Parts: sequence; structure tokens; C-alpha cells
Amino acid sequence: MSFEKNLLEMKKLIKKKPTKTQSLKSFVVPQKPNYTTAWEDAGLTMIENEFGIVFEKKTIYEPTYFHGDIKLSDVFEAFSLWNSFQGVHPISTDGQQVVFFDTETTGLKGTGTYIFLIGQLVWKENHFEMIQHVLADPSHEVALLYESGLWKPGHTIVSYNGKSFDWPQLQTRWVLNRDHLPKLVDPNHIDLLHGARRIWRNELDQFKLTKIEEEKLGFKRVGDIPGYLAPIIYLDAVKSGIPTTLLKVLHHNEWDILSLLTLFIHTTKLILQEKYNDSSVSSTNIGKWFSDLKDFDNGQNVFEQVINQYSKIDAAQAFYLIGYEYKRRKQITLAYEAFEKSLINLPDQLQIQAYEELSKIDEHFKKDFSKAKHHVGLAIILIDKSKNLKPLQRSRKMRIFEKRLQRILIKQNKLFPGEAQISTGNE
Repeated sequence: MSFEKNLLEMKKLIKKKPTKTQSLKSFVVPQKPNYTTAWEDAGLTMIENEFGIVFEKKTIYEPTYFHGDIKLSDVFEAFSLWNSFQGVHPISTDGQQVVFFDTETTGLKGTGTYIFLIGQLVWKENHFEMIQHVLADPSHEVALLYESGLWKPGHTIVSYNGKSFDWPQLQTRWVLNRDHLPKLVDPNHIDLLHGARRIWRNELDQFKLTKIEEEKLGFKRVGDIPGYLAPIIYLDAVKSGIPTTLLKVLHHNEWDILSLLTLFIHTTKLILQEKYNDSSVSSTNIGKWFSDLKDFDNGQNVFEQVINQYSKIDAAQAFYLIGYEYKRRKQITLAYEAFEKSLINLPDQLQIQAYEELSKIDEHFKKDFSKAKHHVGLAIILIDKSKNLKPLQRSRKMRIFEKRLQRILIKQNKLFPGEAQISTGNE
């Protein structure tokens, strides 16, 4: 039976829901599934509330527990680093309770897609507690959503692709059941997928959480189920009443959430601790992230750290980026030197930009039109030879630099009549 047919079979299990005009008190509580005892015997706890039942699994982790190379209690050091951070950053926490959050769903989109598992990891007094709520069947959806407690204010959500997927899915299910649920708050939300892409851009070829685990967190899954099988496994568990394989989905979800916590620790230390880094690429990306956030001081500090720690070849992009910082601060000589040093190992497009910045300084500040012409000529040669430029990009950039070259020649001719010659940098 196809996945779509399975989903239709599951929808048939939905009891008639109350109309919008019915009050909370008139909610019709659905019946317990006939497999309730079997799921309890498998280790799930049945929780009853005013909307029905939900199955729950709690797992306790001691602070000294290691997930991969990272100890869970290191999260408190990460919180402390953010508390002392003077600025605003997408990964920063604000003192609220932090909830590491992930869901499993029956599909990828649409009102017919149900959340069947909500996992949350929180700190409770002296231990970490993983709470996983499982949808008993679709007729008990309100019970699941209410029991999750996500409607309560005062917490920060940490997810992986949660801003684009998990939280919008939750909002959709909430809207469809809004007549019977408290209003869903819009919490602070840290999406570590965005952070991973910023930090390891040009270093990792993919950003699946399992890839991050193996490459950066020292954790490799053994015996895990593929995520795409989770919906089918849940549908089969509801239809057959046998939860054995469903428990593997819970284990998959558990690993996802533990990796969220350790990834939060790792990225925080990379961003905020000068002596904690894993490559010149990631450190340079972090510096650029600060600069993009208009936190220029921290950005420049990171670029200087890369320049001091790595070879000129490895630090080429740091030189290139700090050149803009120096230029912004009107430190033109330092900017010029930085752009020159960056040329040793830049991708074509950035090298073209570096030539342009050098030619601007030559033209407008040094009034060295010969040198400005030289740098423009080198850029034109690179534009012509580069295999990384699309035809439209090539023609657009060529027009820009040819126009710049003509302007420089006019200025040079005014100062030195008869000496200006059109060149492409072969002089």
C-alpha cells in the first residue's frame, strides 16, 4: 500500500470534531485506541487530559553524559558566554528556559499532515530530561498539542530547520484546532541549521544533521532508521497496534535532539571563544557573520585572529574581508595592503572584487592612475578567462571594468597628455 493510501487509512480514524461554535466544555473526548495496553507494555506512559490521551516517554540524562565528543553540561558554559556577550546574535539566548525541540510528521506539507511526535529536551533541577509525546491516533491530536506545553510563554526554542518546517507545521495544526487550545505563543527561536550554513559554508558540501554530527560533533549513528521511513512506521503502528518499530523512531528523534544541544554548545564556542576553532574557513565565516550583523568590532577581531593564526594562503579571505573593515574605518593604507595580500588565494569573483577595490584606492586616494589601470586590466583578463562566471555575469562585469578603465584613462590623460594608453594589464 502506498504512503498516500496509508495516510488516507489513518484519516479514517479521525472522530468527528466539534464545530467552531462549540465551547471548550463541549469538546467530545475521543475513545482510547484498542492498542493502549500494548503501547504501555512497550514502555510508553499513557497521559490523560481533558482532550483525550497522549503517550509519553521520559528519558533522564546526567549532566556528565556525553553525546559524541561533547558533554551535555557544557551547555551552561555556552549560556554563560551568551549572557556576557555585548551584542545581538541569532544564536544568542536571553535568559529564558531553553527547549531543544524537534518533531516527526506524517508528511512534508499540507493540512493533511499530522505531527505524530513532539520531542523536547530541558534542564530540570539536576538533570536533563527528554520528554517525547506521541500521538495516540489522529482523533487525539488536541490532547497531543495541549500536553506539549508549547503554548506556555517564557521559553526559547532551539531547532534544526525548525523555523522553516517544524514550527510552521505546529502553527498549522494549532490553527486547525484553535477553538479548543490556548493561544500558541510566538517564542524566541534559534534555528541551528541557519547557523551551520553560515559557519561551514564552503567547507561542508551538505548540511544534514547526521553529516554535522559526524564531521563536527564526533557522533556517528548506529542502527538508526532513515527519517523518511518515520511516517510509514507510525501509520503501521496505529493500524497494527504494535509499537516495536515506532520506538526506533523515538530513538531517532532522541538523537536529533541531543545533537541539537551539542551543536548549540559547539557553535557557541566557535563564535565566542577566540581559542576554540576548527578551521580558517569556519572562523572567517564567523567574522563575516558578525560584520553582516553590523557588529564590526567583533568581525574585525575574528579576521585578525585568523590572520595571526593561519598562513597567508589559508587567511586569504580574512585579508579580503578585513580590507573592507579597514576601508570603512578610513584606514586606507591598511585596506590596500589587506586587499593585496588576499589575492594569493581567492576565488575568481572575490579576486575580481579585490582588483576593483585596489583600483579604486589607486584612483581616488593615491591618484596613481597607472597602477589603477594595471589593476583594472588584471580584472578584465580574469573576467575573460574565468570559468566560474555565467555569460550574463561576464558581460556585465566586463562593461563595468571597461567603463572604469576609460574613466581612469581620461584622468591620466589630463595629468599626463599623450601618455595614457588603453591596456588590459600586460604592460
